[in-house]
Amino acid sequence: MLPNNTQADNQVDNTRIATRRKLLTSLIAGSGAFVLAACGGGSDGGVADSVADRWRRRNNGGASTATPASSASSATPASAATPASAATPASSTSAASDNTAGTIAASSFGVKADGKTNDRAALQAAIDGSVGQILLISGQVRIDTTGLKLRTNSHIRFASGASIKLLPHNADIYQMMLIEDVSNVTVENAYLDGSKELNSASGGEHGMGFSILGGQNVTLTAPTTINTWGDGIYINDSQSKKNTPTYNLRVDNHKADGCRRQGVSIISGDTIVFNTPTWQNITGTAPACGLDFEPNDNSAVFKNITINSPTTANCKGGGINVWFGSLPGPVSKTVSIAITNHVDTTSPGGSFAVQGLSLDGYVVNGTISSSNPKWKYPLIVEQWDKSGPTINVTNPTIVKS
Repeated sequence: MLPNNTQADNQVDNTRIATRRKLLTSLIAGSGAFVLAACGGGSDGGVADSVADRWRRRNNGGASTATPASSASSATPASAATPASAATPASSTSAASDNTAGTIAASSFGVKADGKTNDRAALQAAIDGSVGQILLISGQVRIDTTGLKLRTNSHIRFASGASIKLLPHNADIYQMMLIEDVSNVTVENAYLDGSKELNSASGGEHGMGFSILGGQNVTLTAPTTINTWGDGIYINDSQSKKNTPTYNLRVDNHKADGCRRQGVSIISGDTIVFNTPTWQNITGTAPACGLDFEPNDNSAVFKNITINSPTTANCKGGGINVWFGSLPGPVSKTVSIAITNHVDTTSPGGSFAVQGLSLDGYVVNGTISSSNPKWKYPLIVEQWDKSGPTINVTNPTIVKS
């Protein structure tokens, strides 16, 4: 959850952090990883969520000592292209963004987009005043860390070359675009720059490009999120409506580059699809993964989550990571996560890891699958209860360095 914890909550978080640090220390000392067969199961700092303040990987890079459990397939995944270089605002823009028919220009609300004026208040007024229509953002918009709140039936389109960039700041918590407890939201060709080089904060990790909290029927088309203090996209339940996960989220062609914590964090969600994302150059604070699945507690859901043809590259903590240490509890859980054609041949923290599940008499079942991956390192499984979700890896290609 986002940072609104009580003192008691913080004490609980600190206890969890200490416990996890002990686990990680034992893993590092004992080299506690093993590679699963192609099908089958194996055995935070911060006040905001359980992702915070941890580093799971071994001092020597972790995955480099593992060996494949089965012969790698000779087939090359369809998404084996070389990872894209750092994007520019125009690179993720489709021809549709230049079509101004039926749109309202953000400039008509006083947004200057001159690369220096703080346009946050004017742009928020434009968002509020364009519900049910298409709001066209042009130029180089600068905003403060208060960020922008999207509304039900918001439809925002970035023109070719348009971007939103944070002004110089001292903030370890922000959400550039917040999609919270709203529905039917579309954002096209967003380019969000978290300006981490302009942040004078000394710590923290909760500066997000998009935060999606209990959003329903949300579509992000070709979003780019760079240089955020935390995650490019953060996905979690509603923070005010109990048992209301983000539902029916589709993200096409996401590019995350240079984010400090994650390209994407999925804390909880139901029916989430990412198509052909690229998450790269993630480093700065742990866990520093391209994609991290990590629940805060037993209320989380991981249902009907599909990741199609992701590319992760040069992610310090690893390409894709699953950590389910906080998921078991009184409510039984069924997990369904399917990843296809994952490519990671350059991340020092490993390619794909599944970790941290101890059921302690509770029930967590389902399936976590990766089909046709192309990896530098084979699957890592650490501290995984054999009665938990089945882990399936099919037709892997392990690239020899």
